Amino acid sequence: MMARRHGNLSAAPLQDFVLVGFEGGPETQALLFAVILALYTVTVLGNLTMIVVITRDARLHSPMYFFLQNLSFLDLCYSSAIAPQTLVNFFSSSKAITFAGCAAQFFFFSLLGSTECFLLAVMAYDRFMAICSPLRYPVTMRPSACARLVLVSYCGGLFNTTMQTSFTFSLPFCGSNHINHFFCDVTALLQLACTDTALNEMILFGICGLIILGTTTVILISYGYIIVTILRMRAGSGRLKVFSTCGSHLTAVSLFYGTLFVIYAQPGAMESMEQSKVISVFYTLVIPMLNPLIYSLRNKDVKEALRRLGQKHTGP
Repeated sequence: MMARRHGNLSAAPLQDFVLVGFEGGPETQALLFAVILALYTVTVLGNLTMIVVITRDARLHSPMYFFLQNLSFLDLCYSSAIAPQTLVNFFSSSKAITFAGCAAQFFFFSLLGSTECFLLAVMAYDRFMAICSPLRYPVTMRPSACARLVLVSYCGGLFNTTMQTSFTFSLPFCGSNHINHFFCDVTALLQLACTDTALNEMILFGICGLIILGTTTVILISYGYIIVTILRMRAGSGRLKVFSTCGSHLTAVSLFYGTLFVIYAQPGAMESMEQSKVISVFYTLVIPMLNPLIYSLRNKDVKEALRRLGQKHTGP
């Protein structure tokens, strides 16, 4: 979509984009469709189950499970911003997405992803208060304070996505409208711009780097104090329970932050789009699917709540 004026190329506004998706023939495409559908189905069922169980079971109405419920909600919406469009495109000959649709997908994906970064840091702070300051915990983490922490997480995510979306979609796009990705990701979109994107890349790496660095610092400091406190505990079931709870959170944090850092927080992230697609599948679908399993399989309270809910529905 280019117009030629006086021998020079000038950008004409794009009306839509084409999501290239994954390479491969019909058999490869069918296999990828089945894999993504399976991942998304398990993600939806797992996170909905966590939300329902925590809502229905009064014994789980505590700050830790309030944050876990919000994490499940974020994971559910996060994957839903990407997976349905991806699945539809496997059967679409055009694989087109409108400019507005692409901007909306990018906005919500970025909002939910960056909000999850802040929420994981909040969850680490919650564990720090519960383990290191148990007497102050009921006051510090009262319901109103927990709600404010979740709201702050969303505000941080909103700031990031507003900056990223406005800077990215104000660029002039020209030439090919084919996005070499399966969703509207910033690294692929910047490659279509017909202007210098150095400022956008600096903003991308700067904001994402600060978010990852800042939230990681909170997590590391929180768990530093937690480890010291655990080591001072007398050996027994209490120490094992703390290790189990904190181990689940650290596993989720390591998976999520590791993949985000590879793509968004280092300048070499844009060199291989095929590698970026594989990693993107991991953090948009695999991690949201794993989080409910990580927290339920390693959490005695959640397993007991699931058992009680099952008995309630199967009992006489």
